[in-house]
Amino acid sequence: MSETMDKEKKPPLNGRRALPSNNSNDEENEVPEMEAFGLIPRGFNPKDYLRVVDIHMFKEPHEINKQQHHTDKYYNPKLIVRRGQSFQIQVDFNRPYNPETDQFWLEYLIGRYPQQNKGTYIPILVRDVLKPGEWGAKITHKENNSIRLSIMSSVTCIVGKFRLYVAVLTPFGILRTHRNSATDTYILFNPWCQQDAVYLDDEKEREEYVLNDVGIVFHGNINDIKLRSWSYGQFEENVLDACLFLMDKAELELSGRGNPIKICRVASAVINSRDDNGVIAGSWDNTYTNGVPPSAWTGSVDILLEYYSSKQPVRYGQCWVFAGVFNTFLRCLGIPARLITNYSSAHDNNANLQLDFFLDDEGKVDTTTTKDSVWNYHCWNEAWMTRPDLPVGFGGWQVVDGTPQETSDGMYRCGPASVQAIKHGHVCFQFDAPFVYAEVNSDIVYLRRAKNGTQVIENIDTTHVGQLIVTKEVGRDGMMEITEEYKFQEGSEEERLALETAVMYGVKKQTTQDTSYQPQTDVDMEFQVQKAVLGSDFKVTITFRNKSRNAYTATTYLSGNIVFYTGVTKNEFKKHSFSAKLEPYSSSAFDVVIKSSEYLSDLLDQASFHFFVTARINETGKILATQKATVLEIPALRIKTQGAMVAGKEMSVTVEFTNPLKQTLENVTLRLEGPGVLRTMKKEFRQIPMNSTLIWEVKCIPNRPGLRKLIASLNCDALRHVYGELNIQIQKP
Repeated sequence: MSETMDKEKKPPLNGRRALPSNNSNDEENEVPEMEAFGLIPRGFNPKDYLRVVDIHMFKEPHEINKQQHHTDKYYNPKLIVRRGQSFQIQVDFNRPYNPETDQFWLEYLIGRYPQQNKGTYIPILVRDVLKPGEWGAKITHKENNSIRLSIMSSVTCIVGKFRLYVAVLTPFGILRTHRNSATDTYILFNPWCQQDAVYLDDEKEREEYVLNDVGIVFHGNINDIKLRSWSYGQFEENVLDACLFLMDKAELELSGRGNPIKICRVASAVINSRDDNGVIAGSWDNTYTNGVPPSAWTGSVDILLEYYSSKQPVRYGQCWVFAGVFNTFLRCLGIPARLITNYSSAHDNNANLQLDFFLDDEGKVDTTTTKDSVWNYHCWNEAWMTRPDLPVGFGGWQVVDGTPQETSDGMYRCGPASVQAIKHGHVCFQFDAPFVYAEVNSDIVYLRRAKNGTQVIENIDTTHVGQLIVTKEVGRDGMMEITEEYKFQEGSEEERLALETAVMYGVKKQTTQDTSYQPQTDVDMEFQVQKAVLGSDFKVTITFRNKSRNAYTATTYLSGNIVFYTGVTKNEFKKHSFSAKLEPYSSSAFDVVIKSSEYLSDLLDQASFHFFVTARINETGKILATQKATVLEIPALRIKTQGAMVAGKEMSVTVEFTNPLKQTLENVTLRLEGPGVLRTMKKEFRQIPMNSTLIWEVKCIPNRPGLRKLIASLNCDALRHVYGELNIQIQKP
């Protein structure tokens, strides 16, 4: 029996490498407690030699290590430190340590096949001085049988969970401490350390991009920006282990885990479930069977912990969910990160910097031939790091995107791509810069097939895509515009130059020379949508400005579509044609009323509409075309608290909601969470009749003092994307 057991334990042989790949932080090797140098004499008694009795890690949140390393917020009992910065431990021996005769050293190990040249086995001898950014240890204090050690980790050290052994040299062999998981040490990236690849020099930015555990997702569309809070929860219980598991799942070699470029690249693939059974399964078709609708999630913790325990993709996500979870992963490991929203984001299927919208004879968009789409918004992440693999100047913020859109080197992933390289059109630099460049810079081209089969360009819109790129402000909940970090001023000389550079580096751009295009210049058409609350009627206004001395008539066609936020049409709910008389040198406005009964039955979960207006000037045959997305106002949840809010004492939270629709809401799910205050709670309600108010009271015990945020969401088939939030101050007990 024992023989077969031994055989099973051996790793399978592989002709290419002496050792199997070492890509799991979870697995361990067995370390001998007595490593003999040969035959041991009969009288040898290990107890005669220096022996370790105990090791103190100073790992409590209020103790020196977690305070100095900014890791006191992690809800984790083990020692967590950041690389390239010294930390303290204490070793108690069975007798006073004598440096003349006693020799001991520390060993840090990670993974199953530790090797010194791979950085997975680290022996540390005690020296007189610590060199900054290199592994080393020195004695800072001796008292009775104890010594205090200051340990420095390497600034390029692998990020993960290490095992610690203390080894003592005897004449006949090495004596080691036995395996003790209480001394395990997590080592993270260090944005506070100048030599670290992720060093960020502004303390306020470090507090926001590394230590803030809640953030804001901007959604809606360019004309109607909406925002909601998202709980990143990177310090919550088990989240750090779940994030390390993601790297195991992606099979990233342990020796590559000190490199933020590699970590971002593999993480952008493993965040989505396409081709590797990653964390989140995407769904954009408004059917969310056997899963949670993307709009119901209030944060990342539930998703990461469910994946960590089930090892199966969590259903379902859309772009802000992928980006929210990715942000948690990056901040948890210590890589500065922020969530970005790009309004009017191009999804260009053939990466030619041009979104082709084909019109039929009536001027309607032909959905069968139009393959490209403009997302109302798209969320991705930026991670902060140096790029030693690129020329100087391309470090700093890098785009990483976990939403599965296109494959990159055979997998659904995107980035890291230097924001600076995208701005200047240097899209030859890895990874996936051409794709991101197209997302923020494509032109929309309206094409019509003429009778003889040629394509006639009716209109080119160069400013619609990537109009606004935003992220949360540092230290506040407002919006910070960062469009100019991605692109130069529209129409400027620099912008043209960046475009020419991008084309030179292989971004395909079709020229318009081979097709005839003379725009109608003496008539302008504008288009306004009235702000509207879900369930009410609203109007759209089309305005023509005739700048010529000719009178024209325009045959105008308005098409109203219900769309996914990705710009893909579900159906057309409104068709309206009219003839407009355009007097010389004058403006004329035409209103079209949209009734709630026309759209309510088909509405999708983000309450998005997309209007196309095309007008043919009958006298010249020229076509004017424009499009606009709009989002309905969705009512919010109200959150209230009662009584004193003190850490460790019970408090009460109430969530209220009034049904605004002219129908009963059925099978309603409420969620409530707040990092440091309460873990996610859920409640189901069978029905909420029209105009009636639901009230849900929850009792909880907050565990962390300070400014905290409560986030709630409501979800049912008829109504999604209903959110509420409340900032609360938890007092110290």
